[in-house]
Amino acid sequence: MQLRALVGATLLCAAVAGAQERALPASSLRSGLEFSGGDVRSMQGDDAANPGMLWIERGEKLWNAPAGTADRSCASCHGAAASSMRGVATHYPRHDKTTGKLFDLEARISDCRTRRQQASALQRESEDLLALTAYVGYQSRGLPLAVVIDDTTREAFERGRAFYYRRHGQMNMECAQCHEQNWGKRLLRETLSQGHGTAFPAYRLEWQGLGSLQRRIRACLFGIRAEMPAPGAEELTEIELFLAWRAEGLPLETPGVRR
Repeated sequence: MQLRALVGATLLCAAVAGAQERALPASSLRSGLEFSGGDVRSMQGDDAANPGMLWIERGEKLWNAPAGTADRSCASCHGAAASSMRGVATHYPRHDKTTGKLFDLEARISDCRTRRQQASALQRESEDLLALTAYVGYQSRGLPLAVVIDDTTREAFERGRAFYYRRHGQMNMECAQCHEQNWGKRLLRETLSQGHGTAFPAYRLEWQGLGSLQRRIRACLFGIRAEMPAPGAEELTEIELFLAWRAEGLPLETPGVRR
């Protein structure tokens, strides 16, 4: 009886620990848009005014354009993106069975381009890769994030979590200091958000263009005078996975608008 009680208590403690894994419970999750000014909210809410829609149009053209020595378009394999890509972006980053690596959506598109279309790789933050990524993400706009954390992604997820809570740079700061401990407070002219990546690829007024979530993460690291991993680095994809899990249930907004 004592052994059974001990096992029961251990399982209960594990369940409680699991329930406390999320620093921000689902009921308190807020899109970064809620911390933006009325001008930004209006811009994102109106497709005719949202500058990110220019990349959606470009992405649609690229989707249907044959490329590479295989002379295939994305549509050649996947058909109409509105149906075949519906919901796809909500599950990225995810494990790729062929390579055994963790892929974000950009990496998946690049892999399809080089392996299936036999075309040259698209560089990270290039206009064409941003456009295709935004176009695929746009098909899932309004659907909740739902990444999978299992045996294939657990180690990468834990490294991403460790990155998030580790202090970085000359300013000795961790991501959580802004986005968990102080969200909703003012920092100079801006209100600190919870730091979710649901808008990306997003149009930032500061950039005067579209950019990826990895670019935003690197900009944060630059701001605290920390070492910036190269675009596409494993640690950036791992933090993307953690951020997607952290924002689970929030709807995708691609293409979002941020200041």
